[in-house]
Amino acid sequence: MRTLKNCLLLIILMLCSVVMAQTKIISFENVNVIPMNIDTIITNQRVIIANGRILKIEPASRTRTNHIDVTVQASGKYLIPGLVETHYHLQNNIENEFKLLIANGVTSARNMAEYNGQDHIRIRALAQSNAILSPHYYTTGPYLKRNDFKHTDSVDAIVQYHKKRGYDYLKIADNLPKDIYLKLLETAKKENLEIVGHGQRELPLEFSLRIKSIAHVEEFMNIFSKEERTSISYLKRAVKEVKTSGVYVSPTLGIFEMISKYVDKDKSELLNNDKNIKYLPKHYSDYWRSDKINYRKKSWFTDKESLIRLEKELAWQKKFTLLLHQQGVPLMAGSDTYGLFLPGFSLHHELELIHNSGLSNYETLKTATVVPARYFNCISQSGTVSEGKLADLVLLDKNPLENISNTRTISGVIIKGQWFDREKLDNLLLEVENLNK
Repeated sequence: MRTLKNCLLLIILMLCSVVMAQTKIISFENVNVIPMNIDTIITNQRVIIANGRILKIEPASRTRTNHIDVTVQASGKYLIPGLVETHYHLQNNIENEFKLLIANGVTSARNMAEYNGQDHIRIRALAQSNAILSPHYYTTGPYLKRNDFKHTDSVDAIVQYHKKRGYDYLKIADNLPKDIYLKLLETAKKENLEIVGHGQRELPLEFSLRIKSIAHVEEFMNIFSKEERTSISYLKRAVKEVKTSGVYVSPTLGIFEMISKYVDKDKSELLNNDKNIKYLPKHYSDYWRSDKINYRKKSWFTDKESLIRLEKELAWQKKFTLLLHQQGVPLMAGSDTYGLFLPGFSLHHELELIHNSGLSNYETLKTATVVPARYFNCISQSGTVSEGKLADLVLLDKNPLENISNTRTISGVIIKGQWFDREKLDNLLLEVENLNK
């Protein structure tokens, strides 16, 4: 039986390879290219895609010499690199959620937890083999909390499990005792396993800066004391320390903002009637619109004073995000998709919040393109619109360097060399909607 399954898998992989090899040659004509290696627009270009890569970028006025199968008339449109979601969580059907990501221009995603009953190594294999429509996919292992580390000896078993399974990262999501945390850092280093996740709120800042990337700028707010949070001189020193460490940071401002949307009556009404909820399974959206969720049950969130506190804390996080950026700390867009913060759609809102923190449109767009490409060690293959790189691109109707919200004006997406025009993207969304009725 196992031999038969292996043979079937081999056949699937071979068929997928044949399909990829037969990808049509595509030409975007008269397109405005936003290359992202610098803050500029190269107008009226011809971008030719072949074998899943950018074959040529040249002025559209030049005589075309290549054979072209599909011509996309893109006059007045803007071509940017595919977007990267660096903080994704699978909540429902993986194929549906992948469709939501791609329909929103997300061509790469990092899953940040493997929950009970999930198998993200299998999902990653399906994505890599093109057995299902998917973005490029990276994944952490199980969502690890303090109780998962019973004693220092348990560290070895956890690291070896991650190594054997082949996860891209080990994710910590809680405060660990100092001895266990130090043992984890040492053991993971020996196995060349990178650690990502939450900060260590019960230890000095320097301890949190020893991992590869920190999820949530909120972590810094809780690492610092009340006095430190309000001291500009301290925060500037702290940000320099963050920069020196080389750690990457995902602000994830949107998921924190969502708390007030759940608990505030007026905001909650708007949220519950959002048109995109139709892309969620009914049982799931019904729960998150109900009064059963923690955010609507606990006074820590629902009291009037709590709403004021949440507003002030979000404002602090935005200010600290700007301080990080000004010091040159690499920021990555990630939206922490769960609840009514839908995959794909959420990333565009996260970019808007990052921009509202004080970053320029260009610097904001870098958080979902160039910076994560460097983080994933694939800048040679992605992150910019350049000859020889992978054909993971988004065609926009409007210029995102004028308004970051224009990342939402998606005319088409090309992923792994496959072109999805607006009609095909709408069909993907319709498929998800119909399956969730």
